Amino acid sequence: MKKQRVQRLNSLLREVISEVLQKDVKNPYISKFTTVTEVEVTADLSYAKVLISVIGTDSEKTETIDALNQAAGFISVHSSKKVTLRYFPTLSFELDTSVDKHMKIDKILTDIKKEKEKRSSKDDE
Repeated sequence: MKKQRVQRLNSLLREVISEVLQKDVKNPYISKFTTVTEVEVTADLSYAKVLISVIGTDSEKTETIDALNQAAGFISVHSSKKVTLRYFPTLSFELDTSVDKHMKIDKILTDIKKEKEKRSSKDDE
């Protein structure tokens, strides 16, 4: 039962924080191509790790994460107005590198497929 509650809260917070980032946060250091991919709330509901995906260069990614961590209080205040909780969790933002890893794996698999096709065409000749 408790696990389901935490999962629902994670999903709700992901939606609310995404909305706050789009509508309320006006920071030039935060990339326009920022997405909240996941929120992980601790079991005691006092801390939440927000995983962010940013499309851009490494410096843009670092700059965006730093700006979000500096604006965490502002984001918490605006998010807490949209969610009714006794205590709103303290937010910390981290870069989600899973998308980059998936793209790298996909590229490797594509390269392997092309190499196999080259080898099979050479064998046919």
